[in-house]
Amino acid sequence: MIPLRIKVDTDAVEPYVVRLRSLEGLADEHARHELNSFEAALEAAGPDSAEYLGEAGSIRIHGIDPSEVDGDVLLVNPRRGVADRLIRRSSPHNTFLVTERCDQLCVMCSQPPKEHHVDMFPHFEAAALLAPQDATIGISGGEPTLFKDQLLEFLQRVMAERSDLRFHILTNGQHFDERDLVAMQSLDRGRIVWGIPLYSRDPAIHDEIVGKQGAQEQLLRNLAILCRAGAQVELRTVLMEPNAQGLLELARFITTTLPFIQTWAMMQMENIGYGRKNWKTLFYDSSAGFDVVARALDLVRSRGIDAQLYNFPLCTVPEAYRPFAPSTISDWKRAFMDECDGCDLRSQCGGFFEWHPRNHGYSGLGAI
Repeated sequence: MIPLRIKVDTDAVEPYVVRLRSLEGLADEHARHELNSFEAALEAAGPDSAEYLGEAGSIRIHGIDPSEVDGDVLLVNPRRGVADRLIRRSSPHNTFLVTERCDQLCVMCSQPPKEHHVDMFPHFEAAALLAPQDATIGISGGEPTLFKDQLLEFLQRVMAERSDLRFHILTNGQHFDERDLVAMQSLDRGRIVWGIPLYSRDPAIHDEIVGKQGAQEQLLRNLAILCRAGAQVELRTVLMEPNAQGLLELARFITTTLPFIQTWAMMQMENIGYGRKNWKTLFYDSSAGFDVVARALDLVRSRGIDAQLYNFPLCTVPEAYRPFAPSTISDWKRAFMDECDGCDLRSQCGGFFEWHPRNHGYSGLGAI
């Protein structure tokens, strides 16, 4: 996997955000004047480490070539001797983990919630302002809207400073209310997509999946608020045994009640966190039972709503539906199976999550 955390030494005391600059010539005096206060220039590089110098002080990184972090934005934690790569310049998959707290307990959650929380918004704001031109930044959790006021203020400030940035925010949609309309309408809504899960038309099935009674009822009320706010919504449905047979009913509900959504994403689950614990009872083999997916996708698209398949290896999808299965797994956690060797579609395929079991669960899998 691509490392998102690297070992560092620094003479700073408090955590800080810095963008590394390793390009040739930046260490000379003229180029140094071009650096801003959040940047550090490469001073020296050896076989196992590289040293940078900026206004915040010196930083030495270990175990990674400077060319791999050139332009990356790091959050340096001096006490722990590590730095998190908040923004990787060469990657389209950069996400800020706002919190690990959550008010739902989804049976397939890939990152089970924790009680501990540290407010990182000042660091995220500094990092976002240093992002490459036209970047899309993900916001995730836990549940980011547990800290909704801070989140909306963060968006307002960053988007005012950077008119090129876009945001993709994953939320369970439980915490919006009428009072948010003014704040949300003041944002450039064309640059924000809200990724929100709806797992079934049946409230009992949805609520059981998310582990919260009344969750679907609250979600539908809040989707109406997002509609009134003019928000772009990507509705997300993780495909599992409990909801697979109800996909067509959910598709009908979307076309009649939620036609304002931008995209409906049907997703294969991850084998990590609670997903790993419950894999045997939850995983749905779409390579053998794609018909339920196909009927739902056909209906939604026939009504003019975009529908996509996320995290579906292309060999598990019939040829006619492969154009709707983009490569969506983030580069830092993407892997391929032995069965993928020699596949003509490997460069187009999203592959598997790094932690997908080698006994993968798909009955139809192999090179195309």
